[in-house]
Amino acid sequence: MDWLLCHQDFVIFCGGVSEFSFWEKIKELETLMNSKVYTCASESVLAQFIPFSTPKFKVYRHKEIPCSLYAHLAIQLQSLKEKHELSLKKSDLVESAIDSISKNIAKVFSALIFCLDELGVWLALKAAQSFSCFDSDLCTEADSIPWGKLDVFGEKIVKHFSLDTFHAFSTYIPSGSDWSIGNDVKANMDTGLLTSKVVCLIDSLLEYRYIKDIRCIVFVERIVTAIVLHSLLEELLPKYCSWNSKYIAGSNSQLQSQTRKNQNEIVQEFRKGMVNVIVATSILEEGLDVQSCNLVIRFDPSATVCSFIQSRGRARMKHSDYILMVKSEDCATLSRLEKYLASGDIMRKASLRHASLPCSPLQTDLDDEKFYRVESTEATVTLSSSVSLIFFYCSRLPSDCYFKPAPRWDQKTCTLYLPKSCPLQNIVLQGNINAKILKQTACLEACKQLHEIGALTDNLVPDIVVEEADAEASGNEPYIDEQPCYFSPELVGRWPKDSDMKMKYHCYLIELKQSFVYDIPVNDIVLVMKNELGSEVGSTHFDLDIDRGSLTVNFKYVGVIYLRPDQVLLCRRFQITLLRVLIDRNLNKLKECLDGELLGDETDYLLLPATGKHQRPLIIDWLCVTSVLFSCEKFCEYHLNCYLPKGCARSLQTKDGPVCICLLQNSLVCTPHNGNVYCITGILGMNANSCLTLRDGRIMTYKKYFEERHGIKLCFDHESLVNGRPIFQVQNYLQRCRKQKEKGLSKLSVELPPELCSIVMSPIPVSIFYSFSFVPSILHRLESLLIAVTLKRMLLDHGLQNDVIPVSKVLEAITTKNCQEIFHLESLETFGDSFLKYAASQQLFKTYKNQHEGVLSVKKEKLISNAALCKFGCDRKLPGFIRNESFNPKKWIIPGDRSGTYSLSEELLFNTRKIYIKETRKVKRKCVADVVEALVGALLCTGGETAALLFMDWLGIKVDFHITPYERHFQVHAEKLLNVRQLESLLNYSFHDHSLLVEALTHGSYMLPEIPRCYQRLEFLGDAVLDYIITEHFYYKYPGLSPELLTDMRSASVNNDCYARSAVKCGLHKHILHASHELHKHIAETVYNFGKLSSESMFGWESETTFPKVLGDVIESLAGAILVDSRFDKEVVFRSIRPLLEPLVTPETVKPHPKKELKELCQKEHYIMNKPIKSRNNGLTSITIEVEAKGLLFKYTATARDKETATKVACKKVLESMKVLVLHGKS
Repeated sequence: MDWLLCHQDFVIFCGGVSEFSFWEKIKELETLMNSKVYTCASESVLAQFIPFSTPKFKVYRHKEIPCSLYAHLAIQLQSLKEKHELSLKKSDLVESAIDSISKNIAKVFSALIFCLDELGVWLALKAAQSFSCFDSDLCTEADSIPWGKLDVFGEKIVKHFSLDTFHAFSTYIPSGSDWSIGNDVKANMDTGLLTSKVVCLIDSLLEYRYIKDIRCIVFVERIVTAIVLHSLLEELLPKYCSWNSKYIAGSNSQLQSQTRKNQNEIVQEFRKGMVNVIVATSILEEGLDVQSCNLVIRFDPSATVCSFIQSRGRARMKHSDYILMVKSEDCATLSRLEKYLASGDIMRKASLRHASLPCSPLQTDLDDEKFYRVESTEATVTLSSSVSLIFFYCSRLPSDCYFKPAPRWDQKTCTLYLPKSCPLQNIVLQGNINAKILKQTACLEACKQLHEIGALTDNLVPDIVVEEADAEASGNEPYIDEQPCYFSPELVGRWPKDSDMKMKYHCYLIELKQSFVYDIPVNDIVLVMKNELGSEVGSTHFDLDIDRGSLTVNFKYVGVIYLRPDQVLLCRRFQITLLRVLIDRNLNKLKECLDGELLGDETDYLLLPATGKHQRPLIIDWLCVTSVLFSCEKFCEYHLNCYLPKGCARSLQTKDGPVCICLLQNSLVCTPHNGNVYCITGILGMNANSCLTLRDGRIMTYKKYFEERHGIKLCFDHESLVNGRPIFQVQNYLQRCRKQKEKGLSKLSVELPPELCSIVMSPIPVSIFYSFSFVPSILHRLESLLIAVTLKRMLLDHGLQNDVIPVSKVLEAITTKNCQEIFHLESLETFGDSFLKYAASQQLFKTYKNQHEGVLSVKKEKLISNAALCKFGCDRKLPGFIRNESFNPKKWIIPGDRSGTYSLSEELLFNTRKIYIKETRKVKRKCVADVVEALVGALLCTGGETAALLFMDWLGIKVDFHITPYERHFQVHAEKLLNVRQLESLLNYSFHDHSLLVEALTHGSYMLPEIPRCYQRLEFLGDAVLDYIITEHFYYKYPGLSPELLTDMRSASVNNDCYARSAVKCGLHKHILHASHELHKHIAETVYNFGKLSSESMFGWESETTFPKVLGDVIESLAGAILVDSRFDKEVVFRSIRPLLEPLVTPETVKPHPKKELKELCQKEHYIMNKPIKSRNNGLTSITIEVEAKGLLFKYTATARDKETATKVACKKVLESMKVLVLHGKS
């Protein structure tokens, strides 16, 4: 392997600067890597490909702050330190706690003295402010400092000391609204507020202030320097430029609070130009690649050549600068930095001189020490490194706030005790060797055995580390949200060329029945198709939500009909004309739709008016269909003998000529003067000379109105006016809770002079237009059902032989809430999600018997996370079936439309079934996952667990429900540890294996050697089975439950608080085996507060108490223990655990989570819900919730042990205040 040497990114650790010393290090690296280093003849060659920054020295003269000021402040700080240390000694704290707190006070004191000496009084003040975080006015949560392993009391003392020092520094800072740091930098330096070094940094930065798109990194040595320099730049830079600054500090100190997420966000802002200057410690010297970084400043000199080269390499942009700040008196540092600059050429020469020499063989000293090596990877752990590896492995085991797993070495018995969640038993050794060597030998043996059982990987890292990395990688796999939208092949065909033969069609009568009174009746419609619909779709029925009530739609097969090509063309012309007019309410696109060129596959079915029942068995109203062929020139030929009322004229003059009255009063007309279309419903007993009352109260004749308003002079002013009804508006009648009202209720018709009307269709009654206004919604439901049929057939093609699932359930499973229809997938998704969780957990529990709960949880996440389910769904082409948008009638494809506004492309589903793609749309990853869960739920509730498992297997989720013996070899004397008889009576279950009962009640802190495991694995299994059986119970007991209510009932019943209340109520807390003082204390508090809870709090979220998670965990672990002991009979688990959880919530008693209820209320009423404000003090979390509603601010701050409880209580209190106001307003 060859390596290219570029001194910008390639670092050799070397103390000297001679070519020989560099070559020794290069040779060492070559030997270690079994590689050769190659380079170029000069830096100028590399510069053609890799940008190099230009080094510039910035020399400043050191100027100390006034001696009297420094001395006075140093004495004050020392006095405060001694004061707080003395108060510590007088406290009743144990000696170890006093030592720990004293060390932290000393660290703060040292940091403040450093800031005072190196940076100045103002920056020392900012350091003290950061160390103290009591006062929210002084610092934000992000700037506060956590204090490592200090307890709440110790942290409080250190913060008090920091706050006192802050007040001490404050007395030396000028006051007044006009003063701010940096107004006069020289004066600030003279008075000691800033040092000359800080002023040099300011001057260096401001030299570049005219560069708008600056990206600068200022490297400092200490974290506290980064924090306070950022504070200075925040106040100073806005006075000179528009730059923004942030700081990034490493995570190896207790004096910083940044998370990796915070740091990554700052780096991204730096890349985008939202942040211009970053003050950073050495954490940014490696790995950061920002091509636009054009300035690097070394505020503190690099301590090593490695640091020097890496920090210089952060300036990635061409013509960038690398500024080295050096004190004028520090000749040693200046000389060292110059040597660093020369090191690149020296290394290059050494590499070129020895380029022809081969690599030396790698020497190893493993022969001198006992070790264990994995042959496949050559990963090695030695006697000396085994202890740290065991500690690292234990640190990655599951833990909670009451117990941190760690190994324990008993010198007397020579036994290495490992945590209960570790799959390995204790390691016992014998021998007279050195105690340290004996401990190391035990750890090495533990490493070996952990690797043999798979707890350590072949690279000798904990399995959880690899599993988490794999899960994160799979969760970050790219997903393209642009997905196809499928269209059913049953509705698609190709027009036959040059065919005069009659074609066979299947006829379905769409019967419409209205449940409301209206002056226009509905008319049945005939659906004519080349393909016969299946029995489920062909006899479907559903309701449409009309403004006036409900309209029942019923499909009925009525037989076969044969049509000639000319008849088909006539029918197509009729349906396109009628539907285009209804959708557009004008004739603008009609010609384009009728006369466009047919290029390929198209929607191929007919929608025609049905005859009245008295005219049957003739099913199609051909007279109405031929209305599309109306011609003024031919009316006389067919209407010479037309009956007319006495005194009526035979014809009226229209825009296109005279027309018989009987044809005009049942026609569709357009009025070219305004582009509108109307249904003519009758002849009025008035003419153009009749009076018209306008909206403003004026009265004028129709003749005068049309002349003034439209500039039209009526010529036939003595002819009768006609009654024109505006065309009906096509809407989405599938949408539930529709609020739209038909427009124009105050004026349902208009009076029109016939001479302004041009007939489009005649004769055609208004009831046909009214009935066909529902057609887009009816056909959209049919299209959706046919897509569901295609999906069902695809599932049957791939092994799902159980044909019991109705198409309606498949349709429900692929319909999201965004469709706003009367059904959606949420109930099925909830049911399917619980089963997926149970099936995966059971499979993992049985398969990985030696893996702890942490690994099982990660494996489960990797198997059934949203990202995983989405990938499974995409692999099976499910996104194309998903309905995720509310139906828009304007976008509906009119059958036979040739306007070219849509095109259908053909696709094969797994090379077996043809499907069409009509468009693409965005489908979120979670939406695909939800549909997968809903399909599992649909198959589960109709075909049982077998059908659901077959579907999961087809997706790629391999789960086996076959009962196999679950062997355990634990010899535990349960009666010595637990009151077995009382517990079995409480659970109404007798255990075959009592060790399961002991395991289910053993907390990780209880380290007795006779108990092999704690409850975590059983909790993992029990959590899943309880979720499933409770959700299943609600789903079947309340079949008419709304999806929202089912979700609320599941959330209120399947949560830790609910389980914990049940554990306390039945006294299970008395039987938990643990050795944690903190847990004992928390349980005691919970039991005391439990008696104050009202009976109402049993039904959800009323409790304001924080329950220890352990209490809820034991309910789950007992459920898991019973499941295993009963050979995975979940009915036995439900019979045993349900009495403990009684009373279960009901639809009447359930309440939504306050956070969810408040969020939904704000969305519904358009209130503003501000981002929650979080703070933490004295071990408690405070959450402030604010809502702006109707000009008022509703605000509440709740404090609890955890964030979830505080949020719940705060939301509940805000809701109560808002409801009181609403009730008061109504009264």
